[in-house]
Amino acid sequence: MTYRNKGTFFGVRVTSTPIDLSLSEITIASGNIKKFYQSRKSQRSVAISVISNKIPLYGSGAGLSSSTGTTTLPVPLKMNFVIRSRAYVLGKLVRQKFNRKIECDFTFDPKKLNVPISLKKACTYD
Repeated sequence: MTYRNKGTFFGVRVTSTPIDLSLSEITIASGNIKKFYQSRKSQRSVAISVISNKIPLYGSGAGLSSSTGTTTLPVPLKMNFVIRSRAYVLGKLVRQKFNRKIECDFTFDPKKLNVPISLKKACTYD
């Protein structure tokens, strides 16, 4: 993810809610973005790791395989989180807060395990 601060007079402190990866409304993995400070008129790339550990899949089994044993079909997944930015314009006298809710709908293809999935056109934000 690329975070860009277009502010010309102030830097921002950036945090995030936990990033949830879900399969038909069941959260199967989650991750976090480390807090960071972004100086004025700059940008940075932020790496996000989403990990699943001991999360029950409610009858879906340990692996993604079909009943016939052939290769599996693509699986639709959804990722959502909120980016929170906080700026102190005149010290702590004037505080501005910016929140962006980000939702990404994409498809995981088991045939392409080591290929990065582009989220450029898959994400929307409010």
